[in-house]
Amino acid sequence: MHQESAALNLKPLEALIVTLIILGGISYSIIFAGAVPHIPVVFAIMGLIAYGLIKKVSIAQLEKGLIEGAQSGLGAIFIFFFIGMLISSWMASGTIPTFIYMALEAVNGKFFYAIVFVVASVIGMSIGSSLTTAATLGVAFMGVSSALGLSDAITAGAVISGAFFGDKMSPLSDTTNLASSTVNVDLFEHIKTMAWTTIPSFIISLAIFAVLSPSEAASDFSKIAQLKKTLLDEGLVHWYSLIPFAILTIMAIKRVSAIITLSAGIISALILAVFVQNSFGFEKVMSLLFSGYASKSGSEEVDALLSRGGMESMMFSISMVLLALSMGGLFFKLGILPALLEGIKGVLNSVSALVASAAGTAIGINFLLGEQYLSILLTGNVFREPFEKAGLHPKNLSRILEDAGTVVNPLVPWSVCGVFLSGVLGVETADYLPFAFFCILSPVITLIYGFTGLKIEKIEKKAAV
Repeated sequence: MHQESAALNLKPLEALIVTLIILGGISYSIIFAGAVPHIPVVFAIMGLIAYGLIKKVSIAQLEKGLIEGAQSGLGAIFIFFFIGMLISSWMASGTIPTFIYMALEAVNGKFFYAIVFVVASVIGMSIGSSLTTAATLGVAFMGVSSALGLSDAITAGAVISGAFFGDKMSPLSDTTNLASSTVNVDLFEHIKTMAWTTIPSFIISLAIFAVLSPSEAASDFSKIAQLKKTLLDEGLVHWYSLIPFAILTIMAIKRVSAIITLSAGIISALILAVFVQNSFGFEKVMSLLFSGYASKSGSEEVDALLSRGGMESMMFSISMVLLALSMGGLFFKLGILPALLEGIKGVLNSVSALVASAAGTAIGINFLLGEQYLSILLTGNVFREPFEKAGLHPKNLSRILEDAGTVVNPLVPWSVCGVFLSGVLGVETADYLPFAFFCILSPVITLIYGFTGLKIEKIEKKAAV
C-alpha cells in the first residue's frame, strides 16, 4: 500500500501485539459471534483510530490514512460494477444458461466424480461463483451420488474442487478481480499467470477423480434432466448466445483493457437479449443492469442458479473492499505494517522465502479469520512492497493470493465457505477435505514454484537512455 509516510515509528513487537489484538477481535466476531465481516472490520478501524489518538497522532493524519487506503481500491470498485452488469446481461442473453446446459449434457453414470469435477468447473467459470455452483448443481449432484450409492465425501470434494477452480479462473469472480486489483495487475494478465499453477492442479485432480470414479453406474438422473428441460423451456439455450463470450475471449487475448472488454461483453449481450427475451424494453434493461436478472421458471434450483448479477449484487464486495483497505491504510499510517515488515525482513532475503511467507500469511488469515476477502486484501497489502523491492512482478503475488487464499477458505471448518458448504452439501468439512484435491494442490504447487523459481517473473528493467 503506497502512502506518503507513516506517522509512527513502532517496534516490531508492539506492532505484532496490536495486529494480534485487532485480528483476534475480528476472528472472534466472525467465527464465534457469526458476524458479517464488515462490522468487526468497522470496530477494528475504530480501535486503530483510538490507538492512534493515544499515540498522539492527529485526527487529520488518521483520516488521511483511511482515505489513502480506500483510494487504492477504486480500480477494483469500477471493475466490480462492470462485472455485476456483465453477469446480469449474460443471464438475459442466455450466455450463462447455455454454458450450464452444455455442462449438464456431459453428466452420465460413467466416471461420475471426474465428470462432476469438470461440470462444476465449467459452471463455476460461467457464473463466477463457487458457492452458487455448490448450492445449486452441487446439491443436485449430491442427490445423484446418493442414488448411485457412491461416496458423499468424494462427490462433495469433486463439487468443491470444480466450483473453486471455476471461481478462481473466471473473469466474473469477485475474488479474482479483488486479487488482481489489490496489487494492480491487469485482470486477464492475472488469469493468464494463474494458469501456470491452476492447470497442473486441475489435471492432477481430474486424474485422481477419474481413478476414484466407478467405470460404470446406472441411476435415475431425473434431477439433471429436469434442470436441462427447464432451461430449454425458458428459451435460454441458443448457440448464438455464446457470441458475447467469444467477443470477450478475443478481446482478452488481444489484451484490450478490462473496462473496454467487459463493456463489449455487456453491450453484445444486451443486443442478443432483445431476441432471447419476450419483452426487453429500455426500462427492463435499466432494471436488469442494476438489480440483476430475476429467473421465474418455477424451478427453485434453476431460479437460484440464474437469479444473479447487477450492480446491486456487488455492493457487499465493494463495501468489504473499501472497509478492509481503509483498515489497511490505518495499519500503514500508524506504522504497524512497516514495523511488521522490518521484523521479518531478515527472512525475506530470497524469492522462495517471499513466496512461502506470502502463501503462509494468506493461509494463516484464512484459518485465523475464516474470511477469504481479508486473506487476499491483507496479504496483498503487506507483501506488495517487498515483492516490488525484490524485483518480482506483482502478478506473482496476485497468483499466490488466489492459490493460497481463495481456494483454502473451504478447507477451514469455521470459515465462511466451510460452514456454508458443509451445510448445503450435507458433508462435514473434515470429511470432504481429503478429497478437495484442487484446493489442496493449489497452495502446494505455488510453493513448489516459489522454491524452484519456476514461472516466477521479474520486473523488466527499462534500458537507460
